[in-house]
Amino acid sequence: MKNTEWWKEGIRFECQGSGQCCVSRDQYGYVYLTKKDRIRMAEALKLSTTEFTKEYCIKEDGIFHLKDGVDGRCLFLKGKQCGVYEGRPTQCRTWPFWPEVMNPKVWKAEVADFCPGIGKGRLWSAEEINAQLIEQSQSESQY
Repeated sequence: MKNTEWWKEGIRFECQGSGQCCVSRDQYGYVYLTKKDRIRMAEALKLSTTEFTKEYCIKEDGIFHLKDGVDGRCLFLKGKQCGVYEGRPTQCRTWPFWPEVMNPKVWKAEVADFCPGIGKGRLWSAEEINAQLIEQSQSESQY
């Protein structure tokens, strides 16, 4: 796992419902989906996995991701709320604790300066953060 020294005392984070993390920007352009993600989202929408995949997904280089919405917005973003919150994919459930942003400089530039929930709400312990990182890493290995 990455150097955890900078978050050993935990990180405060609570979603503020801004919807900013649901809009494509720079290299964070796709919501990648494992098979479990597609099953979970299909169930939330009361569709079969096949129906969900045909309607809402694209497969590129063997990896599924959600189709683009208007202006880079997630197809399931309703106002500033997730329209499939209970069925949201791992990539969304583990935000902002993604392995690729858990370097202090990257965290500041790509997360803390962008996400209004950083520094607010409950304190996530280092153990909880590590669990989120592991879940996201395992998910990435299933794309």
